[in-house]
Amino acid sequence: MLTVLVADKIAEAGLAILEETPGVSYDVKHGLSPEELAECIGRYDGILIRSAVKITCDTLVTPGNLMAIARAGVGVDNVDLDAATAAGVLVLNTPDANTTSTAEHTFAMMLAMYRRLPEAHAHVRSGKWDRAGYKGQQLAGQTLGIVGLGRIGQAVASRALAFGMTVIAYDPFVKQSTSLGGEVAMIDDLDELLSRVDCVTIHAMLTEETRHMIGAHQLAKMKKGARLVNCARGPLIDEKALAEALNSGHLGGAAIDVYENEPPSESPLLKAERIVLAPHLAASTEQAQRQAGVDAVESLLAYLQRGEIRSAVNVTGMPRSMPPRARAFVDLSSRMGTILSPWCAQGVDKVCVTVYSETLQAFAETFSSQLVASVLSPHLQQRINLVNTKEHVRRRGIRVDHVSHSLTQNQMETVHVSVETRSQKHEIEGTVWGDGRPRILSIDGYRMELVPSGPMALIYNDDTPGVIGLVGKTLGDAGINIADMVLGRRSGRALMVLKLDEPMPQEVRDTMDALEPVQTIRRIELPPLKDKNGDA
Repeated sequence: MLTVLVADKIAEAGLAILEETPGVSYDVKHGLSPEELAECIGRYDGILIRSAVKITCDTLVTPGNLMAIARAGVGVDNVDLDAATAAGVLVLNTPDANTTSTAEHTFAMMLAMYRRLPEAHAHVRSGKWDRAGYKGQQLAGQTLGIVGLGRIGQAVASRALAFGMTVIAYDPFVKQSTSLGGEVAMIDDLDELLSRVDCVTIHAMLTEETRHMIGAHQLAKMKKGARLVNCARGPLIDEKALAEALNSGHLGGAAIDVYENEPPSESPLLKAERIVLAPHLAASTEQAQRQAGVDAVESLLAYLQRGEIRSAVNVTGMPRSMPPRARAFVDLSSRMGTILSPWCAQGVDKVCVTVYSETLQAFAETFSSQLVASVLSPHLQQRINLVNTKEHVRRRGIRVDHVSHSLTQNQMETVHVSVETRSQKHEIEGTVWGDGRPRILSIDGYRMELVPSGPMALIYNDDTPGVIGLVGKTLGDAGINIADMVLGRRSGRALMVLKLDEPMPQEVRDTMDALEPVQTIRRIELPPLKDKNGDA
């Protein structure tokens, strides 16, 4: 008999599936304290949660029988993925449950903007009747630009085509020239897309590289009178720049469901002209909430009963017979991929993973799959893992090579990685020492010895006097302590890698980026390393 703990409110339709499935029993226990949850979780084969329950490393100290955690929703910020992976517990989510609701809401916002429905509603409610004063525009014949052609972007595209719109899209991770059976033209350059559309709708992931991807420069590229919709993530758009573009009359309208800070009490959009605002309602439908519960239950049972994996969000698929040293190199590969990921926001063309070791040659493909998963995951709506990496690589036209070489005399076991994007190439080399802890040996040819863990910053700068002092003062003024620093130098340039006691806030990053000697800066956050007792 399989046992399931329902620790959060799940749609009744989901509970009905549990009730009707032979060989499954379940307990509904809402509002458990962290201590109560940790005490009982190991008695169950699976657990169902939403956003109210937090699964931490303390929760999983004694995982017992637990095989899977299913989250009814997309975000898994309330689950410690590293702790779950270390405990051998699969974490599942429901990425498709809100696709239809979000796509429909995008069109609701778009139609409200084009037909000026909020103002017309207020006008009639006030007792007035001026039909001529609220003339709108139809969607048919308009060119819609979609930024991010994932599952929601594609759903929006299909609906736009049904409305008679011309649809073009920008997505650096889609290599084809067209999509949706040739009906959607893919544009390689965001600025070009913006210059061609009557309306743009944003459906991209929020990452370090996509934050403020639509700012003053991009808005200026849009045609006078063009419109903008955002039902994805607020920080994708510079709200101040958008407000200025609306108030100046350059943009003809905007429809915004998400904000840089929520609730948006200080947002300049609250006083902007020609704008429709909603309180983050895209996924707030009865159907989406019901579907999330059903999908979570079905995914959980598929894994517990048949070993079938749907929408896993943590590392799975690792060979059972992998020795501890090889597992340490899988962790190293994941960390190296995370370090390279910030440079890959514009897409990946090629990845090459070279393993120098006789004993690790059999695991080279696993290393490359884990690395690619860590490179791609922050930029895609669906988390990538060892189960689905090959499928995503194939679908997106990314070339992945993994090569193995025997060691020469006095050579240590290492993994060397190169990632090529449309405009640049980056390399990283690492190893695992006898203590079982990973080391980064070089980044882009800059030699170093770095333990990759925790909050970090990579700063490429001119190799001139005083740069270290400028960086240190900037962080010191912000109250951020530097835990460790390594410095590589060559050909008049330097790479400064900082390990910090806490993540660098966006405003500090912006201040640092404005320093004259600084060329580029990337923030990275890696999981902590575990000691031999399993503690961080």
